[in-house]
Amino acid sequence: MKKWLQAFLFVALSAILLAGCSTEAPGSNSDSEGEASDSSEGSAKIGLSISTLNNPFFVTLKDGAEAEAEKQGIELTVVDAQNDPAKQVSDIEDLIQQGVDVLLINPADSAAIASAVESANNAGIPVITVDRSAEGGEVVAHIASDNVAGGKMAGDFIVEQLGGEGNIVELEGIPGSSAARERGEGFHSAVDGVEGLEVVAKQAADFDRAKGLTTMENIIQSSSDIKAVFAHNDEMALGALQAIEAAGLTDVLVVGFDATEDAVKAVEEGRMQATVAQKPTVIGETAVATAVKLSNGEEVEAFIPVELELVK
Repeated sequence: MKKWLQAFLFVALSAILLAGCSTEAPGSNSDSEGEASDSSEGSAKIGLSISTLNNPFFVTLKDGAEAEAEKQGIELTVVDAQNDPAKQVSDIEDLIQQGVDVLLINPADSAAIASAVESANNAGIPVITVDRSAEGGEVVAHIASDNVAGGKMAGDFIVEQLGGEGNIVELEGIPGSSAARERGEGFHSAVDGVEGLEVVAKQAADFDRAKGLTTMENIIQSSSDIKAVFAHNDEMALGALQAIEAAGLTDVLVVGFDATEDAVKAVEEGRMQATVAQKPTVIGETAVATAVKLSNGEEVEAFIPVELELVK
């Protein structure tokens, strides 16, 4: 009887221990699964610093970036530097403090942005430049149209339309921006040295329509013998066009850059002769898609070009 009772107690105790083990195992598995699930939650946080949203081109670029971010299901924070290099540096410092995974930067000033790029480098945050390049710091990728090729495209068109003869005005973008430098370089590679052509005025109007208007008004007051105007962007071209029309000048070719909605309409109406079409929506989409690849540990190309075409 005693032996039977001992055997019974042994079996009962074993059953209790086994039951305890079996109930504990699912609990521990559930915890580990929860931890794994938590570690996979969340997505890339991307910061986009835009030089200015007072320009339709960059508004369209931002829209393209936001559409791609929504498609990818990632968080995108956009900040507007308002064409102020100091504000842009401060904005980027804020994005770094927010812990973004990748920084997309469209520099207001290619030289001044270097310190912000270096701050991101020090924080271990990869940087992609968009439309305009940076002159310092380490940049993983640059996404832009070939501005030199675009400037040459505009210059070649003007040379052809003028038959190699006439005075030309060049309205430059923001001094220090890579876009202004490169578009000017391409333009001059086409027109310089062509006998009979002369760039009689070359002034900065900061990619701004109002400044394009006043700058062109001042140039016309000095000399009205102008056959063509090349503006580094459409906003300045449209400002110059307004000044030309107000002065009653006719047969002045106006060529812009960006193919914004207003500029394309002016070309269709015959008021502007051409604009070099960039694709800001594609630039914005490509920038975000590239940032997502980086955040996933994928390699990307150092330069990702976006195609250009001449709208005339």
